Amino acid sequence: LVYNRHVATFTSSQDNEGQFNTQKNFVTLVDLPGFHSIRQQFFEKYKAASKGIVYVVDSVTLAQNVRDAANVLYNILIDPTVVKNRPQLLILCNKQDQTLAKGCTVIKSMLEKELNTLRNTQLNQLRQLDAKETVGGKLGDPSKEFSFGSLHCKVEFAESFACSKSGDVHLETLKNWIRKVTN
Repeated sequence: LVYNRHVATFTSSQDNEGQFNTQKNFVTLVDLPGFHSIRQQFFEKYKAASKGIVYVVDSVTLAQNVRDAANVLYNILIDPTVVKNRPQLLILCNKQDQTLAKGCTVIKSMLEKELNTLRNTQLNQLRQLDAKETVGGKLGDPSKEFSFGSLHCKVEFAESFACSKSGDVHLETLKNWIRKVTN
């Protein structure tokens, strides 16, 4: 995105920063490590200054990894700093060029269902510990099925692919979202 070309990627153990030209100004984009044991420390470093958060999901393998993806998303959504600052959130459904990719409507539904289950599990665990004790923010109205529309921040979904077999790239929706959030 920053270099306007495909770069081979792998699960990293450090953050990667780059400048993105929005056509009005340059903004700093930070790619946090995907390695789960260190992701949170980097999130802590950048979350307070974030105007927007892009959470990238693999549209091909999400069905097998929905619990893990929802858990990461849950921790972002209930984080006290995120709740207070209300950055916009884009859930970017990547690999849309592949035949078995799920569309963003299906992915939204899968994540809502899993987040509803996760929220109810967390609430039950808290009730067992201490009914007065709360940690972080709450995720929507617990008396209703979870919906992204009931959150403290605006959540959008978009489809993309970073590199197809033919070398094509479809990141225009992401670029437009970044421009909208930062201008």
